[in-house]
Amino acid sequence: MDFGFIFSSAAGELFSPTTAAYALAALGLAVHFGYSGLLNFGQAGFMAVGAYGFAISTLSFGVPFFIGLLIAVVCSSIFALLLGIPTLRLRADYLAIVTIAAAEIVRYIVTTNQLTSVTGSANGLAAFEGGFYAMNPFPEGSYLGMNNRDFFIRVVGWGLVIVCCTLVWLLMRSPWGRVLKGIREDENAVRSLGKNVYAYKMQALVIGGVLGALAGMVFTLPRGAVQPANYGTELTFFLYTVLLLGGLGTVLGPVVGAMIFWVVLSLTQGILYGLIESGAVTWLNTVQAGQLRYILVGVALMLLMIFRPQGVFGNKKELAFA
Repeated sequence: MDFGFIFSSAAGELFSPTTAAYALAALGLAVHFGYSGLLNFGQAGFMAVGAYGFAISTLSFGVPFFIGLLIAVVCSSIFALLLGIPTLRLRADYLAIVTIAAAEIVRYIVTTNQLTSVTGSANGLAAFEGGFYAMNPFPEGSYLGMNNRDFFIRVVGWGLVIVCCTLVWLLMRSPWGRVLKGIREDENAVRSLGKNVYAYKMQALVIGGVLGALAGMVFTLPRGAVQPANYGTELTFFLYTVLLLGGLGTVLGPVVGAMIFWVVLSLTQGILYGLIESGAVTWLNTVQAGQLRYILVGVALMLLMIFRPQGVFGNKKELAFA
């Protein structure tokens, strides 16, 4: 078993574009749930709206990259408004029901055969990343063992993570952020002070949704394709795993949680595959090993919730939600 290859592959996941996308999406969930107490189970829907908004505007209308980016952000904001207007005045469980249903509705809409010419149906859309890579300032060559395209998407993805983390950190240290934390703890007390709780919740839902849309773009650009199967409900559950690993009401927590999540998945897969190929494990095949690694991550998450429920960076006092 080649442990050098296994550990190098796991280390490569630390700064992969997928890890950056998960970090951005989980940061959006931190704004929703960690700071505002909004139980959003449809972050995969925001990612899908961002990815499809960019892909459709690029392929169908031929817009430049930044216009496509703006369209993706606007679409995610409209999606957040459509979800928030009927539910944010109600209890949090209503938002959970609506968001998980809305994310599935988005996924089923883009797979509709009548929209194949626009959304590509179950096959999705491809070849929309040309405008993005046309801005690549790095000439062809090797950069830390990567070609210029792979290096460019990592620089952009993690640069976006740094910028968004900084903005969220500044927002949560502002009076606006302190009101959000107050709403999370006791919204009736905040309402008694004359604050418009509904407006603050809506703003938080939109901001977290925009972060999800940006994550959807970072997730799909290196693949050069967007497919509805990638935005199922399990994606949102993985993002909550990332958030819980790092810490709910933190900025760095989602980033570190995404790194831990993908490194652990890569390590467990590499070790299990190595044991199977060496003949040390004969009661598993590679397909079962791929499923077993998620079970192991689930067990690790259970242990984390038992012994450190606040996550890596979380504050245990902040778990005492109203």
